[in-house]
Amino acid sequence: MIMCSSKVAVVGSGISGAVCASILGRNGVSVTLFESARGPGGRMSQRREVCEDGEELFFDHGAPFFTASNNEVLGLVHEWESRGLVAEWKGNFGSFDCISRKFIHVEQEATSKRYVGVPGMNSICRTLCQEPGVESKFGTSVGKLEWLEGEDLWSVMGLDGQNLGCFNGVVASDKNIASPRFTSLTGRLPPLDLNLAPELADKVQDIPVHPCFALMLAFAGPVSSIPLNGFSIKNSKILSWAHCDSSKPNRDPTSERWVLHSTMEYAQNVISQTGLQKPSDETLTRVSEELFQELGSMGLNIPQPHFKKAHRWGSAFPATSIAGEEKCLWDREKRLAICGDFCVGPNVEGAITSGATAASKLNEILSCL
Repeated sequence: MIMCSSKVAVVGSGISGAVCASILGRNGVSVTLFESARGPGGRMSQRREVCEDGEELFFDHGAPFFTASNNEVLGLVHEWESRGLVAEWKGNFGSFDCISRKFIHVEQEATSKRYVGVPGMNSICRTLCQEPGVESKFGTSVGKLEWLEGEDLWSVMGLDGQNLGCFNGVVASDKNIASPRFTSLTGRLPPLDLNLAPELADKVQDIPVHPCFALMLAFAGPVSSIPLNGFSIKNSKILSWAHCDSSKPNRDPTSERWVLHSTMEYAQNVISQTGLQKPSDETLTRVSEELFQELGSMGLNIPQPHFKKAHRWGSAFPATSIAGEEKCLWDREKRLAICGDFCVGPNVEGAITSGATAASKLNEILSCL
């Protein structure tokens, strides 16, 4: 336990940043978490949509579930399970081959447990961001991270230059924190000047990502022609995955809700035509029609949904892991950690592992201050 009043800024409230903030808070660190979005989650976000008749629909449009094999991660998952934040998603899973138009590789028994947040995937991050010792500031974008050499502190500033505070350490869980991609998206310089941490520059400067489009569908009744709760899709140039979101534990059963994920190649092709800026309604409508049409072409006798909407997941999967066995990037002298799935592996377990490692690095050095 850190007895002094050490302060750490965590940038980003995806599962990696949320886990890191929670662990630090439990160890007596005063954590301020900054998130540009309205709520937490990152790849574990949940979307709320409203139909024309006023019906509320909730979709886990990012990661459909996660698995855990690492003992440290399993320990956290079991704790979350005991607190009612996580449950096992039991169901039927397999693959669909678009050439034979048949379901294949249907699991007879799960090789590993599939976990989901309850009542939504974002429930885990939302709770961790409210842990004792953690103050979360949503809708707050970090514009600049400045190292104050003479004071041995980090200064954090907002996009309009407002002072967001000074901190003993910084954790960046956003892969764009020092990337030219930040400039492409916002027209501004990245918040972190890598001249401050030259040994990290080559690794974090421009992390390639694989994009994805998600299609959210709601049906009045069960889609009885699909015998699985989730399945990967083989030999399609457009679709890679589909799952019945309403079949997860503790979900509202009013409508049957499905989420489809596009292939990386399809998403890249669309983005190459439309650019990185926020997609227009026209683009998203076209994407939703093309994804649903591909599902319909699989011969599964899919009824017409009463809700259909596409969402662009621009940085769905990092194309590389930049930290290797270290599990996060770490500058001990400046107490700067960079963590996320892009450090370990492109999945929730990798993100959790990286965030926990970053917290461990900071806990160790802050205890010496």
